[in-house]
Amino acid sequence: MKKILFYYFLISLLTGTTIYFLQYFSVPLPKFISFYVNDFLIIPIVLFICLQILKWSKNDKSYTLSFPIILYVCFMYSLLFEFIFPKYLARYTTDIIDFLLYFASGFIFYYLQKNKY
Repeated sequence: MKKILFYYFLISLLTGTTIYFLQYFSVPLPKFISFYVNDFLIIPIVLFICLQILKWSKNDKSYTLSFPIILYVCFMYSLLFEFIFPKYLARYTTDIIDFLLYFASGFIFYYLQKNKY
């Protein structure tokens, strides 16, 4: 396993979980952290988990996610959380910055998975 990708996953998971719990307990956070950081972190978390399941199921430790698959996941998150859910659920709002963050974190994941660290 590429250690940097694993550490990126762990840091993303811990940071995202911490922000979630702080928000749950109504701890005031800067708006940037409250509104954008978890959107940036969710794609690498989901992709890393998917990658590990695929490596296990295919019994191929060198398996990587292709660029089109990563783009597809980013697109689906954007579609669901920025266009569909805001129409039906008050908890979600449309924000173009979130859309950009999903794709930025997808590109970072792709880059980290391809490098041999």
